[in-house]
Amino acid sequence: MNKRRRTNSDKMLPNVCRRELGELSPRSFKLQQSASEDVVQRFEIYKKLEKHRGCVNTVSFNYDGDILISGSDDRRVILWDWATGKSKLSFYSGHVSNIFHAKFMPYTDDRSIVTCAADGQVRYSQILESGEVKISLLAKHEGGAHKLAIEPGSPHVFYSCGEDGLVQHFDLRTETATELFSCRLTQERRRYTPIIHLNAIAIDPRDPNLFSVAGSDEYARLYDIRMYQSDGTPNSGQPVNYFCPSHLIGDRVGITGLAYSDNSELLASYNDESIYLFTHDMGLGPNPCQQFSKSLRKGKKGQTSSLFSGLADKPTPQVYKGHRNCETVKGVGFFGPKSEYVVSGSDCGRIFIWKKGGELIRIMEADKDIVNCIEAHPHTPVLASSGIEDDIKIWTPTAAERAVLPRRIDGVKPKPRPWSHHISTPEEVLMQLFSSLHRASGAESEHDTDSPTVMSSTGLDLMELMFSYNGMEDSSDSSDAGGDGDENGELSEEAGGEGDASGPEDFFN
Repeated sequence: MNKRRRTNSDKMLPNVCRRELGELSPRSFKLQQSASEDVVQRFEIYKKLEKHRGCVNTVSFNYDGDILISGSDDRRVILWDWATGKSKLSFYSGHVSNIFHAKFMPYTDDRSIVTCAADGQVRYSQILESGEVKISLLAKHEGGAHKLAIEPGSPHVFYSCGEDGLVQHFDLRTETATELFSCRLTQERRRYTPIIHLNAIAIDPRDPNLFSVAGSDEYARLYDIRMYQSDGTPNSGQPVNYFCPSHLIGDRVGITGLAYSDNSELLASYNDESIYLFTHDMGLGPNPCQQFSKSLRKGKKGQTSSLFSGLADKPTPQVYKGHRNCETVKGVGFFGPKSEYVVSGSDCGRIFIWKKGGELIRIMEADKDIVNCIEAHPHTPVLASSGIEDDIKIWTPTAAERAVLPRRIDGVKPKPRPWSHHISTPEEVLMQLFSSLHRASGAESEHDTDSPTVMSSTGLDLMELMFSYNGMEDSSDSSDAGGDGDENGELSEEAGGEGDASGPEDFFN
């Protein structure tokens, strides 16, 4: 006689008995059940929040979890009572382009809000007792400002990062910004494109002195704010650690999103690649190995393999696969009271959820277009998602039936955009060709070596690279042509209209 498979509901019954007998505290019971796989399998759309008139690029809960804040291409900030689906407050942010990030400052009764946008501005909005909103400009980046990071537990201190590579430190008690440093490429690449276009910044919740930034190269860089000197001789421009999977060192990839778990693990989502989870012992140190590109230029055989063999002793990061991150700047995050799950949007319009160990357990059909943002409720099993569409979806574990994974998860994937970095010399073309071949050989080790899929996709990648290089070479003379902005490069409010409806800007441009 076949035994019935034990479900999570069956596993929950002993905990219910233990709770009723006083052997398990209500808080522990809640934490265990919030992290159960059964919860993840029963997520469904609870409400759609509809009021924005453009792509919704940021969603975030307040500390209590009863209010959701959102920002959009329409340049408006909206505060939602997500449980009822009603907006509590909607106001024009003062930005002249797409809002990329909006956050409540903690312990301010949800009256202090900071925002950043494609116009490079960082703004501070104060909700007054009268209901009016006072908005002030704190600082400006050259190029878009994609992300803010709030110091845990502080109502005053936060950071910003932007496409100019600049990291700024803010204190709302003085409403001043301190330019900490500009993030630069590693030494052997500086003569080509010295500045890292930053897309993400995150603070370690267990040690707020530590924060990580990432952008248009393969490294997530860890910094220590205590290294910053205010006497004009900053040392904080030097990271205290670098993180990167060994097979991506020297590759032309970028990072779109960062997040810390409650245990200080660092999650990084790579453009047109996978998501990786790093622990502190996986760091490459303050001076990561730079021999990859040097040995390639010199053409010395065996040096590349020795480079990777030197990294073989390092523990390897956990990898999360299946989604598609090519078209836009996607975030990444954790779900669960102890960060038990990893969540991400995808170019295919779906939400992917993995167990911490890397197993994909749920795919949810969310949007017809790209999903960029997934935000977990701070206390209960609720998710908010947004992207290219102009609404926000609230997900709760209320489905009567458990969902199952589809047989095929690849679906219809959008055509990738051109190569992520501006390749300016034939030397860099050769470096990218070598990197592509190295990644392809790694893929072959996981598949049948005769697989036409691996080889054909590699050939297409190399062909696209050559066309990209030729195209950039042909258009170099016209690359400085002006747009429709004013002399400062900003769009006028009239020209801005309701904002660019195409979604977040490409972080490589």
